[in-house]
Amino acid sequence: MPSPDAPAPQERAGTTSLGDLLGSVTGDISTLFRQEVELAKAELTVSAKKAGKGAGMFGGAGLTGLFALLFLSLAAMWGLGTLIGLGWSSLIIAVVYGVVALVLFLRGKKELKQIQGAPKTVDSLKKIPETVKPGGTA
Repeated sequence: MPSPDAPAPQERAGTTSLGDLLGSVTGDISTLFRQEVELAKAELTVSAKKAGKGAGMFGGAGLTGLFALLFLSLAAMWGLGTLIGLGWSSLIIAVVYGVVALVLFLRGKKELKQIQGAPKTVDSLKKIPETVKPGGTA
């Protein structure tokens, strides 16, 4: 609420120079911009902390899943071992993991070969006239 001795907005507009008004507006915009940047920093900090916790949980889940796979593999090896011997059952489990690893490797290799980068951006950059490019001649 304005103080009782402050001039009315009409009086202030009539007596204040354009430079002072622009300076005031510029200062207000600058303050607003700084406040928005601070708000964005605060929000991103909170989001980053949550993302870090989530990533840690995924890491823990992955490690726990790895141990579960290890013990399931040992159980399968021992189970097969009662039928055909531990040596052969170990070899069978190892071959199964080798086949899975090979399939995953080949699928990953295929996916990587399909990466094209940014073809639309490269195409649009080729269409920019030389005079507009940085270092181009006018």
